[in-house]
Amino acid sequence: MKLERTERSRQVWQLIVALGQELSLPYIDFIAASNFRDWRKTLFIRTSYDSNWLQDVNRDPDLQQWSYFRHHAMHYLTPIAVGIEFLDEYRHIPQARVDVLRRAAEKGIRAGFSIPLRTFAPPQAALMTFSGSMSRRQMTEVIKAHGWTLHSAALMAHQRYTQLFAAEFTERNQITPKQTELIELIGLGHQDKVIADMLGISISAVRQRLNALMANTGMKSRTELAALAMFIGILPHPLYPQEGEIEALAEMDAGETRTRRDLIINTRP
Repeated sequence: MKLERTERSRQVWQLIVALGQELSLPYIDFIAASNFRDWRKTLFIRTSYDSNWLQDVNRDPDLQQWSYFRHHAMHYLTPIAVGIEFLDEYRHIPQARVDVLRRAAEKGIRAGFSIPLRTFAPPQAALMTFSGSMSRRQMTEVIKAHGWTLHSAALMAHQRYTQLFAAEFTERNQITPKQTELIELIGLGHQDKVIADMLGISISAVRQRLNALMANTGMKSRTELAALAMFIGILPHPLYPQEGEIEALAEMDAGETRTRRDLIINTRP
């Protein structure tokens, strides 16, 4: 599958945009938040169109909290139809938010299909919306004919995109190889003196690199750097099976519980 062969997050995005264009839904929003309950902690926002006007709207906290599809994404996993064409299906929203929907319709975003996405370790919320200049009837027909395709594509693209997006962290933030090495050693729990001995440099040099690294990444503590090491794949996640023998817990509806030992060969890069 094309998604599985992608090597960059941009390639994943290009495939999603191409799918939307094929279905006459060229206006695509892809938003991910690093906190399940707080959309202000946004990881990234990608749109297939100039959305500066919408970002300006969402800077108003009173309007942002009434973003219907973001609110839905925080509480539900079911896709919904959105846009001015489906306004009568919305729960209450203030007139100012209705005006935003009308403004979007003027720009060609009349109706859409919004798909909540979720990652639980760490807990994150995301949302992908495919929109176009369609009537309610037209959008309903698209959802009936292609809703499953859009839903499946969004789920798979979300997983692949976030995986590649994390792997691109060092490049995106211009992290040097020496800083990457320092992230790994901190992630392994080593203190400054041990790191200095391992790298053959002074403790002062270690601290200088550490300060530069924190400034470069925005991290504020060694704990955050250790978490970053797992997030970007420098160190393995403790919940993922690694190479070697592991214990697997098997629970059966009949009430039986067994612990099985397996040998896992790690084939991940």
